[in-house]
Amino acid sequence: MAKFKLVSDYSPQGDQPNAIKQLIAGVEQKRRFQTLLGVTGSGKTYTVANIIEHFNMPVLVMSPNKTLAAQLYGEFKQFFPSNAVEFFISYYDYYQPEAYLPHSDIYIEKQTEVNEEIDKLRLRATSSLFERSDVIIVASVSSIYGLGSPEEYKAQFLLLEVNQEINRRELLNQLIDIQYNRNDFELVRGSFRVRGDVIEIHPAYDDYGLRIEVSWDTIERITRVNLLTGEILTELRRAAIYPSKHFITSPLRIEEAIKDIGEELTIRVEELKSKGNIVEAMRLEQRTRFDLEMLTETGYCTGIENYSRYFSGKNPGEPPWTLFDFFPDDFLLIMDESHVGIPQIRGMIGGDRSRKGVLVEHGFRLPSALDNRPLTLEEWETKVSCAICVSATPADYEIEKSDSVVIEQIIRPTGLLDPPISVRPTKGQIDDLMEEIRVTVAKQERVLVTALTKRMAEDLTEYLCQAGIRARYLHSEISSLDRVAIIRDLRLAEFDVLVGINLLREGLDLPEVSLVAVLDADKEGFLRSERSLMQVAGRAARNVDGNVIYYADKVTDSMSAVMKETKRRRAIQMANNAKYGIIPKTIKKGIDSAFTDESDESKKIEKDDYIKMGRKERQQLLKRLTQEMLRAAKTLEFEKAAIIRDKINVMKDNFRQGN
Repeated sequence: MAKFKLVSDYSPQGDQPNAIKQLIAGVEQKRRFQTLLGVTGSGKTYTVANIIEHFNMPVLVMSPNKTLAAQLYGEFKQFFPSNAVEFFISYYDYYQPEAYLPHSDIYIEKQTEVNEEIDKLRLRATSSLFERSDVIIVASVSSIYGLGSPEEYKAQFLLLEVNQEINRRELLNQLIDIQYNRNDFELVRGSFRVRGDVIEIHPAYDDYGLRIEVSWDTIERITRVNLLTGEILTELRRAAIYPSKHFITSPLRIEEAIKDIGEELTIRVEELKSKGNIVEAMRLEQRTRFDLEMLTETGYCTGIENYSRYFSGKNPGEPPWTLFDFFPDDFLLIMDESHVGIPQIRGMIGGDRSRKGVLVEHGFRLPSALDNRPLTLEEWETKVSCAICVSATPADYEIEKSDSVVIEQIIRPTGLLDPPISVRPTKGQIDDLMEEIRVTVAKQERVLVTALTKRMAEDLTEYLCQAGIRARYLHSEISSLDRVAIIRDLRLAEFDVLVGINLLREGLDLPEVSLVAVLDADKEGFLRSERSLMQVAGRAARNVDGNVIYYADKVTDSMSAVMKETKRRRAIQMANNAKYGIIPKTIKKGIDSAFTDESDESKKIEKDDYIKMGRKERQQLLKRLTQEMLRAAKTLEFEKAAIIRDKINVMKDNFRQGN
């Protein structure tokens, strides 16, 4: 059985050895929940990596958003290069759920745009769980949403071996049964093609193809091939081919589902008519009959997920199959930024049920559509056998579940202290802030400023720029691609001040930032709660000169709690530094390859070379770079995509100037 092997140039330092020891003991004692309070910059991910290496069991790492999930995915791949580190997030680039607005009588049809690359990664994640035990899956909250039955998924995979007797036509039919399409012209993901006795398959979860050579109903050879060149990469004795979709079912189950849906339709239509809802009854019958005809003829219909209960074999009200059900009983759950992730799980079911309840009430869907839903928090808890909640600001829920035992990781290996916090009046706050910015910029360091609204962030940025300060703003209306480019430019000193709202909290690792200023810190609410203020302050914790300013006319309970906790942590950190003679130093973190690596094509081309190119050469180069940029964006390498995009724009500008 393969084991996890942690690869790192570091060894546990500071509070890490004690935290690792306590967490290992808790897992061995079968404690369902443990909480790790790790301050910003204390190496929480490295601590977790040591726990993973110690216990040779599959791991699910849940993150509250895609950006943080992508960051963790990269970190764990570096820590465990020889193990299976997989990625499982929502595969929708665009998602407009089905909805009905009764007051305006507007029906909104479901619209989606699926990211094929992420779909591939999701399928690879589940297939890895069936093939090996040394698997780490980094997932977003989409892991609590409905997925196909793991038993059905596993039961329908194909295991092919050299010298295996198999009828060629039967093999082709089996591939079609597990949702592979025959395409003899282009071998796209989730398809196969036939050339005489050679069958080539592009597994939906792989970048490479499988070539099956059959002679006289016997498999003579199985090879792994490069799909572009046809080059043979590996000779295989056997190969497993998993279904190309998570929602997979047998023809018999489809037939049974059609019958059961028809029975529910009859009952529901009569119920609506008895209440005098004739229009709703007619609408429901018309829509559902059409879906049943599609299911009968093709085995599929638009919105098939609304009938998932019948295809999964679940009873009314039972929780759906999810990613958790693909894991064995004994697995380790890591809840990253648990103070955000757990409330997400708690809140998902409410919005989903409210929207679908309206659809059911007005005859757009059968009541069974309500069973196509995410897990409730209580159902999620039943899936958890061993969880470690990780946060710099754990919430009451995880503390309570951990029997009020919180394992602290306060001492940073670098010796850095929590930044001191000062409170200044709001009168004249902008002038005071500008002076602090000038002092900070003179030291070649950066500044983060948090405002309460998007309009305030934009107006303040404009005001600072007019005053000669290089500033940019960041909020939710900025695209993912532009967002990471802005953060990269801040680190590269393309500008000095970043103004934001809630986006300046979890997940920003910016050692160049030495000043964090919070405007209107006394406006109690979500953005100025104790946990929010603590998270914001942590953005200055990677710089030895880190400093935090709260602009407020009064000290709220949240502000007081943060300052009290900061004082406690600083005392512990200073005592440790004095004991071991540690001199704190700013983290020297290079702007990693994700931010600075350019494509091979762009590295080859300099300004003069581009200008000298012919028109056709320039068009071909820009086309290749554009394709590379889109590939990077699809795999969530937004930083790399942004750099390639900037390179394209520079090339175009240089050519115009050269002419």
